[in-house]
Amino acid sequence: MKAAFYLLVAVIVLYTVFPFYWAIVSSLKSGSALFSTDLWPKESTLANYRSIFLEQPFGRNILNSILVATATVSACLFIAVTAAYALGRIEFRGQGLLLMLILSVSMFPQVAVLSGMFELIHALGLYNTRLGLILSYMVIVLPFTVWVLTTFMRALPKELEEAAIMDGATPWIIVTRIFLPLLTPVLFTTGILAFIAAWNEFLFALTFTLTNNMRTVPVAIALMSGNSQFELPWGNIMAASVVVTMPLVLLVLAFQKYIISGLTAGAVKG
Repeated sequence: MKAAFYLLVAVIVLYTVFPFYWAIVSSLKSGSALFSTDLWPKESTLANYRSIFLEQPFGRNILNSILVATATVSACLFIAVTAAYALGRIEFRGQGLLLMLILSVSMFPQVAVLSGMFELIHALGLYNTRLGLILSYMVIVLPFTVWVLTTFMRALPKELEEAAIMDGATPWIIVTRIFLPLLTPVLFTTGILAFIAAWNEFLFALTFTLTNNMRTVPVAIALMSGNSQFELPWGNIMAASVVVTMPLVLLVLAFQKYIISGLTAGAVKG
């Protein structure tokens, strides 16, 4: 039984890790070696990595992704924490309907809201700007963060809030000084998942940017082209994929303790 369990774990790890390993191997190959099936290149080269930074503004694309994803997550978490307090701790008419409306926004496919978002971004003069991307990304990320934080906000003990009110604490002090420290693991988990969603977003980034200097990394990789119309630089694409995936891997590894705590937190024990 134990052998079958370890075999299943090995199969799952191989299935999930091998594509990334193969991307690393392919990024170290060049020429006809890209189409070989060697598990490790006979002659490794970093030419593909140099190429993606020298032949196009890939460093600028990475910076755009970092700035846009970080700003999106920061804005969404701030709004979501305050909204979660109102939706999770204060009773008012239409509360359930409002939550359902927030959830319904995330149910629509991006294509369904693309034309409306384009008109909004264009009317605000934010086309081909980072601020325009941040605004459009919040449509995707904000409903998720509000729902998650509202669920955990409801699970916090009422006694803490009642004691703070008796001491004269305002709602802002209750949120920032009492509830926020208790929600730290959940904030880390939600923030990392939201960051990954913003980092990997493609459709809005493709639609709302025009120049190479303003594009994010998913769009930059998708628009990589070779020497001819029918040739794709697979080595460059693999190298770029490795470069943009490593920050996410390192981010998850660095904060895995908080992620596990956030995923397993469901109540606060007194």
